[in-house]
Amino acid sequence: MELGILSLSDLQPDPATGALHDPARRTREIVSYALAADQAGLDVFGLGEHHSRDFAVANPAIPLAAIAQATSRIRLTSAVSVLSTLDPVRLHQDFATLDHLSNGRAEIIAGRSAFLEAFTLFGIDPAHYDDVFAEKLDLLLAIRDDSDHVTWSGRHRPALDDLPVPPRPQQEKLPLWLGVGGTPASIERAARLGLPMALGLIGGDIRRARTLTEHYRALGQAADHRPEAPRLAVTSHFHVGATSQGARDDLYPYYREYLRPKSPGGRGWLIGPDDFQAVSGPAGALVAGSPQEVIDKILTERELLGIDRFIGQIDFGGMPAAMVNRSIELLATEVAPRHPQGTRPERESGRMSSPSNPTRAPPPYHHRDPLPSSSTPTCPRSTTP
Repeated sequence: MELGILSLSDLQPDPATGALHDPARRTREIVSYALAADQAGLDVFGLGEHHSRDFAVANPAIPLAAIAQATSRIRLTSAVSVLSTLDPVRLHQDFATLDHLSNGRAEIIAGRSAFLEAFTLFGIDPAHYDDVFAEKLDLLLAIRDDSDHVTWSGRHRPALDDLPVPPRPQQEKLPLWLGVGGTPASIERAARLGLPMALGLIGGDIRRARTLTEHYRALGQAADHRPEAPRLAVTSHFHVGATSQGARDDLYPYYREYLRPKSPGGRGWLIGPDDFQAVSGPAGALVAGSPQEVIDKILTERELLGIDRFIGQIDFGGMPAAMVNRSIELLATEVAPRHPQGTRPERESGRMSSPSNPTRAPPPYHHRDPLPSSSTPTCPRSTTP
């Protein structure tokens, strides 16, 4: 099982001045987290794309290229690339170049976005939200499958007639995942196309996601894809500390700040202490606590959902760099090598062993908050917009 981290590069106001943190410093900090993850032996680093003043990174391929030059083994992915507002030709070119710089470690997680700013900035009508995404995904797949001879036509971009899209990636094909937030239509699309899926869990009860993952696998098999082919990742807000209560006490103010609406009627929601305890509990989507608690929750997700990759959103809400770096260190040194029973599992390059029964039914549980959905471009902050 692969373990990794991601950043969405959010910028938070300085409590003393009210000014947003410096995006240049923030970007450099994020690069340093990726380097620390590589040195610690983690498997994957992801970086989000946003187009508002609340985030530092608009094009993840550029910081990932800097990271590629200073790392040797960690895989590098967008998290996500907002395909609805991008040119698939340029996206493939950017990540093929990243693949060269990283010696074959580049990946793309493509998503529709949960934010309206990109649609306004790039002149995409949100009324065509899903149609534009489906069309651009079709073109991206055509480029990925044969970048030397691309023939394609659609309604939202000029046609291509047997044109090359250089450069070729170093890998035979760029790994392409679909990032989804729980919308059935998005899950069905990934299944029909036989694409691996990165499912963002940012609230509610993780056991409720089992229906979604089972639906994904069933549709994939019905579409004649090999049952073992589509991979499944989960992304969640994440923090690991030396002790259970210490980790929660440290994280709570930053988690609350990250999720709270920044303006009257703005996106986000208020998190009180009781809400925080529920979402960080054994069945909650927030992965936070001591190393053993984090191990237990990730393996519960593996057992329940059948995931083979976990990516934790490691920095948000203005968390200080020392706190983030300590969490990365504990993830690599205390979580990755250990099994809940205290034995050392078979492990290759940071991979944590998985339980033997990935389909055990969850106990009955009801939570008042549904899993967030990315069915419209107006939902709150998400790890896989």
